Amino acid sequence: MDETIQLKNRLKIARAEKNLSQEQLAILARVTRQTISSIETGQYCPTAKLALILSKVLDKKFEDLFYFEEDKKL
Repeated sequence: MDETIQLKNRLKIARAEKNLSQEQLAILARVTRQTISSIETGQYCPTAKLALILSKVLDKKFEDLFYFEEDKKL
């Protein structure tokens, strides 16, 4: 895949819409709060399985939660 394209997410927005804390979402997705934080800040790219679990827990389509964006700095 092209290095200038990054996977981004709207996880924090979707989590807020459900009034869930990072900790609550982590429990529902069976991961740590640190994992949720790292995904939200773009430090960690979730596996396909985790991305789909998060989509299901947040009642969002995968493509509404995760999207590609070109890195304009490169």
